[in-house]
Amino acid sequence: MQTGTRDNGGTKMERPNAWKAYSADDLEDLNYFCEGYKAFISDNKTERECCEAAIDLAEGAGYESLESRIASGKKLVAGDKVYASVRDKSLMLVEIGTEPLENGVNILGAHIDSPRLDVKQNPLEEKNEIVTLDTRYYGGIKKYQWVTLPLAIHGVIALENGVTVPVSIGEDEDDPVFCITDLLPHLGHEQMEKKASDFIDGELLDVIVGNRPVSGDDQDAEKDCVKAGVLAIVREALGIDEEDLLSAELEVVPAGAARDLGLDRSMILGYGQDDRSCAYPSLIAQLDCTSPARTAVTILVDKEEIGSRGATSMSSRFFENTMAEVLELAGEGGDIKLRRCLTNSNMLSSDVSAAFDPAYASVYEPKNSCYLGHGLAFNKYTGGRGKSGSNDADAEYVATIRRVMDEGGVRFQTSELGKVEAGGGGTIAYILATYGMNVIDCGVPVLSMHSPWEAVSKADVFEAYRGYTAFLKLA
Repeated sequence: MQTGTRDNGGTKMERPNAWKAYSADDLEDLNYFCEGYKAFISDNKTERECCEAAIDLAEGAGYESLESRIASGKKLVAGDKVYASVRDKSLMLVEIGTEPLENGVNILGAHIDSPRLDVKQNPLEEKNEIVTLDTRYYGGIKKYQWVTLPLAIHGVIALENGVTVPVSIGEDEDDPVFCITDLLPHLGHEQMEKKASDFIDGELLDVIVGNRPVSGDDQDAEKDCVKAGVLAIVREALGIDEEDLLSAELEVVPAGAARDLGLDRSMILGYGQDDRSCAYPSLIAQLDCTSPARTAVTILVDKEEIGSRGATSMSSRFFENTMAEVLELAGEGGDIKLRRCLTNSNMLSSDVSAAFDPAYASVYEPKNSCYLGHGLAFNKYTGGRGKSGSNDADAEYVATIRRVMDEGGVRFQTSELGKVEAGGGGTIAYILATYGMNVIDCGVPVLSMHSPWEAVSKADVFEAYRGYTAFLKLA
């Protein structure tokens, strides 16, 4: 199958639209895969929810917890499948291959956190009989995009007795939703004169949760009688008091499910597609992998959107420590074999890229941009301006990736993140590259990245799955 080139006005460098080459069977497979993807991102809007759902799928595919395998002392052999998680927010899946681990492994790495609003530790406030939750935004957002939307609250509340209470309000049809208000245009002249970054102050991203005073004789006795009513509802529904919010992790996200976008249903509009449009295909590619020569590894990590800091991030020792445990159980223990394994490994840093948007064409360089529907996008380097903060894959590894994608019949394209001095961004790639392994960025092109509702092409999500599958098998 000729997948990578076409003659378009005398050039063979432009990548063809993937939709043009799909057979009826291809379209059936694509739609089936994307329905599963839509359900996953609709049901799992936090890193905890993604991690839990991924573990359920992994166990259904025959994966065993690494912790239980260590306890049993049973040696890992080719074909064995194990997983490890940290703080219920990051996950690593491993299927042992037939080659020695010392020779290196093939790694898919994506993140499962997304831009959002985090509820503060002391959040509840009543002003003029309207009760709000104070928030702090997480990751790079345009603050004005978050006002007047229906919002949901997801997360957990940890109690002193060791019980963790899950929270998900705003997704079911009968649930209430929440919102952040905006100023009406009739009174908004001064506001409209501000630049976009100052249009909404970060401290004004307060989520409305109530307006009805507590009922009965307590109305006059309560100073904040609306807040008292909200707390009474929370106490009855969740069994918690206001002080329990000190040990809560509550995330405010757009309410509602991912939907087909466009009359042709060729795209998906949904929350958190950066980076779950890469995380889900990586997960399913790992679960579908059978009898790999090189051990197959998939990492789904937290905290990428805030610089990969913390115990559940790619910067933590979780990956390295887990690999050390795997090598030990496989009979290849020892520091030098671990170092050789990591250095000899290949990785795809599976993160989204900025799809060319004709509405904002001035910030893109068309010849080196990725396009919706043209397949999995590879970024040799990311970063900003002079490649600051980037991982830059070497030519030999790019050639290997080209071979793998072509042998696998994968439709792919290459791209940069906008014009040279238009901005830029980074991924987890540079962190893994510190081990000396081969790493390249690749992922799904996204429109409206980091907005509450992002758009992707179904073809690109499907080709990401096919590309990740080919990588685990052929790299």
